[in-house]
Amino acid sequence: MIDPYGFGWITCTLITLAALYNFLFSRKNHSDSTTTENITTATGECRSFNPNGDVDIIIVGAGVAGSALAYTLGKDGRRVLIIERDLNEPDRIVGELLQPGGYLKLIELGLDDCVEKIDAQKVFGYALFKDGKHTRLSYPLEKFHSDIAGRSFHNGRFILRMREKAASLPNVRLEQGTVTSLLEENGTIKGVQYKTKDAQEFSACAPLTIVCDGCFSNLRRSLCNPKVEVPSCFVGLVLENCELPCADHGHVILGDPSPVLFYPISSTEIRCLVDVPGQKVPSISNGEMAKYLKTVVAPQVPPELHAAFIAAVDKGHIRTMPNRSMPADPYPTPGALLMGDAFNMRHPLTGGGMTVALSDIVVLRNLLKPLRDLNDASSLCKYLESFYTLRKPVASTINTLAGALYKVFCASPDPARKEMRQACFDYLSLGGLFSEGPVSLLSGLNPCPLSLVLHFFAVAIYGVGRLLLPFPSPKRLWIGIRLIASASGIILPIIKAEGIRQMFFPATVPAYYRAPPDA
Repeated sequence: MIDPYGFGWITCTLITLAALYNFLFSRKNHSDSTTTENITTATGECRSFNPNGDVDIIIVGAGVAGSALAYTLGKDGRRVLIIERDLNEPDRIVGELLQPGGYLKLIELGLDDCVEKIDAQKVFGYALFKDGKHTRLSYPLEKFHSDIAGRSFHNGRFILRMREKAASLPNVRLEQGTVTSLLEENGTIKGVQYKTKDAQEFSACAPLTIVCDGCFSNLRRSLCNPKVEVPSCFVGLVLENCELPCADHGHVILGDPSPVLFYPISSTEIRCLVDVPGQKVPSISNGEMAKYLKTVVAPQVPPELHAAFIAAVDKGHIRTMPNRSMPADPYPTPGALLMGDAFNMRHPLTGGGMTVALSDIVVLRNLLKPLRDLNDASSLCKYLESFYTLRKPVASTINTLAGALYKVFCASPDPARKEMRQACFDYLSLGGLFSEGPVSLLSGLNPCPLSLVLHFFAVAIYGVGRLLLPFPSPKRLWIGIRLIASASGIILPIIKAEGIRQMFFPATVPAYYRAPPDA
């Protein structure tokens, strides 16, 4: 598509500035008050599991983050105890799409074989649909090996593979139990108290406890300031006996009132996620949900998927899941660390959660690698403050993109928001740098914060240009002003919550340079 308004040169200039920023501010390659909720004073003897000595690290939760972390640290020689509430195969409707950037991290951690033998599907980009038109946005994978792509799969199958691989290490023990509290002594976390599946209570101690118990964490309040928002809910279906209009691509329908997603999760199944704004969804039990899906959503579904969509609704296996977002706001606590969704969440529209978690694990692994002894809790806590800074550019870019895109993609009666939504679709349809830059951000292949901001406002400028050319009018000028204001109102609060300095200028934060304590 040709740029009819001549605003391409403006965008190219912005993209060039983003590239310059990315070069100048590249990250290092090395890799207060607290509440007492869910903290128990340590008493008595702690249970030891390792026949060769004490446990070095306790990990709470064996989801994607916990399992990957256990394997990574175990492979580095740490003695790891991982406690998971339920070791059966999880059955979730999210955590099913791993972006190419996340797959690269999986390779770096030696876990890429976990997407094998689970009927995982390669994903090479997205198809964006709006008002009967669509554009294909492919991942910029030309510089990578042919195996590099996104992966989509059943979340439970992937997690079981990760757990099996972690438990295969002789120095990693996987235990089923529910952690009820953290054990605290003189302000330092010493371990955890938990109940086994047969209701026996035990304590386990280690120099470092890492909490990865997911989005519904009951331990996070003692380790961070959780500001959880629930902007919407996903309604999940599985479509069978159909093919996507654009094979090997995720599909995003810019529907009314909000987006609808389709992507393969096996060679015969397609996941459909219908976003419903707000915290309440129509009732499934009384048939309101089925009616909503058939009357509101079905008419907006691509014709190739319509019959399978109706069949999935009639089948009745409809699931719901609240979409949560929570910026990372930790309390640095001696002896403990938060990871995964327990620590930081973003809207799942862009499928960035696993990429952030795996990227965080790479950062933490690199920080812990030079340490032989983890027993000096105070020094270790001070050193690990650098983790929160080093993770920021990648995590904040993916978090901000998810929150901003969701708001842009939702329908609105506001003329300025309508123009922003249409401008985003048309901007991405231009192809070349205009789509490659945003898709590089989305895929986790180039998580540069400044590039994100510049592309976001380039979309807004493009939208204003569409309004003012060829002949501006007072009404169009006013809508253009409100469009810029609306764009600012969407992205700036998200950036503020993420932390401007840590996100854009991490090298100016003292913790960025923190040296390892003496081993």
